[in-house]
Amino acid sequence: MSKASTHKDNETSNPAAPAPNFLRNQINADLAAGTYSRVGLPNVITRFPPEPNGYLHIGHAKSICTNFGLARDYAGRCHMRFDDTNPEKEEQEYVDTILDSVRWLGFDWKQADGEHLHFASDYFDQLYAMAEYLISAGHAYVDSQSAADMASNRGDFSKPGVNSPFRERSPAESLDLFRRMKAGEFKDGEHIVRAKIDMASPNMNLRDPAIYRIRHAHHHRTGDKWCIYPMYDYTHPLSDAIENITHSICTLEFQDHRPFYDWVIARCAEGGFFQQPVPHQYEFARLNLTYIVTSKRKLRQLVEEKIVEGWDDPRMPTLVGMRRRGYTPEAIQLMCERTGVTKSDGWIDYSVLEGCLREDLDPKAPRATAVLRPLKLIIDNFPEGETVECSSPVHPHHPERGNRTFPISKEVWIEADDFMEEPSKGYFRLYPGNKVRLRYGYVVECTGCEKDAEGKVIAVHCNYFADSKSGTEGSANYKVKGNIHWVSVAQALSAEVRLFDRLFTDPNPDSGGKDFKQFLNPQSKETVTAYLEIGMTAANPGEVFQFERHGYFVADAVESVAGKPVFNRVVTLKDSWAAA
Repeated sequence: MSKASTHKDNETSNPAAPAPNFLRNQINADLAAGTYSRVGLPNVITRFPPEPNGYLHIGHAKSICTNFGLARDYAGRCHMRFDDTNPEKEEQEYVDTILDSVRWLGFDWKQADGEHLHFASDYFDQLYAMAEYLISAGHAYVDSQSAADMASNRGDFSKPGVNSPFRERSPAESLDLFRRMKAGEFKDGEHIVRAKIDMASPNMNLRDPAIYRIRHAHHHRTGDKWCIYPMYDYTHPLSDAIENITHSICTLEFQDHRPFYDWVIARCAEGGFFQQPVPHQYEFARLNLTYIVTSKRKLRQLVEEKIVEGWDDPRMPTLVGMRRRGYTPEAIQLMCERTGVTKSDGWIDYSVLEGCLREDLDPKAPRATAVLRPLKLIIDNFPEGETVECSSPVHPHHPERGNRTFPISKEVWIEADDFMEEPSKGYFRLYPGNKVRLRYGYVVECTGCEKDAEGKVIAVHCNYFADSKSGTEGSANYKVKGNIHWVSVAQALSAEVRLFDRLFTDPNPDSGGKDFKQFLNPQSKETVTAYLEIGMTAANPGEVFQFERHGYFVADAVESVAGKPVFNRVVTLKDSWAAA
């Protein structure tokens, strides 16, 4: 299968070359100017602020690595903060999995000066007090229009908005209504608090944005204490300011929200809630990776319609799914570092991530032999009932890791495509009359095959040369072009192996109004019963191996049990999606 040509944004052919990162330039300038030189505080404080309404995906990894990485590199700190202002969609389950994913990715919010785990709900009392101030100062008002009237009066990009008939309510009246909203006197949607800015602004985000709404909903942390909740665009900048964030880093879709971010912090600073310097927002291009979808709605659809087997399905771009698949934190960090931090949107080909994964796994993963599509090879002249120990390195480039041993016997499993009754041109493996080496074992010569009633090959026959064993003097006397892998039938581990591939066949499955489900890859998961060298019985859940010739495989952390591992293919040895 081939991939469409895609733009590899910021990809470099020289891995050692530093990737572009405009945020480092900004921080360097701020450090030189002493912008955030404050007693008792680091000069760089960032934050990672997800909403606890779903599972993190690979796109979030870019933000995690950027925020925590910059804080680490500049001896600052990064706050872990949940923007939990939407009680109807947020759950403790999501809080727990997000914290676990951030730790797995290699970052922590515990530092020498304490634990920097925060929730926007921690600030509900302060946010309420600031809203009262904004109303009292004439910067906000309670609007009693219907949702339909508000939407109609907001205007659009070609037409300015119309002032609400309640815009000139006195601060005293609005403040009274706001307090009664808090007391629970009104139904959802009956009133709303809006900032008073400019209904004619070309920036739609400044057309008197909502800052508080009524929601009679149970909150996963504050319970039923509140029936009014602050809006995200109001909460986020004020939470940054409360926490003394210096560089508030977000993705480009929030660029048009920055004027309101600055406005609300400035107004509250005028009211004495904050001192200068206040946080500044910077936007960077989000991670757009081909062959995946990252929309929470579409990911949920995949789960709820049972297209995948859950949020941790190894084909999912969620961090829990990628972790189960066998992706490593180091590979994800490497990909995020290499793709850089810029303001230019672009697409990163999925092969970039897979390349980083191979680069990380190759020096780490011990080698093992696995036959995925088994065909029996019978060595007719091998002594009946005997076995001979063969050995090979645990890792070919790390002799200090020692050798692994496995037996050869009269019957072995080989890959079905390592035999052809009538060989094609350039085929050097088994066919009648040809010699090959059983890797780390003996040279054998094919003598024929057995077939079933339908003509399917069910066994191959050969003879071996007893003086040809690998590692012995006699092995040098045999020159063969074919070298195939194998495992002993008598001493092999039968194991379930899942051959995972990309979930979609289209590089941009949900762009341009396309129905992403039309591009589901029917070959994204294939389950086979494979035979592995007997030492793999001891594989631990989560342990990654290179199955020689096939790729990297991980013992599934969920379904593997002691002595009976189940394996997931992490990634192939080469990019099988590369353009021909």
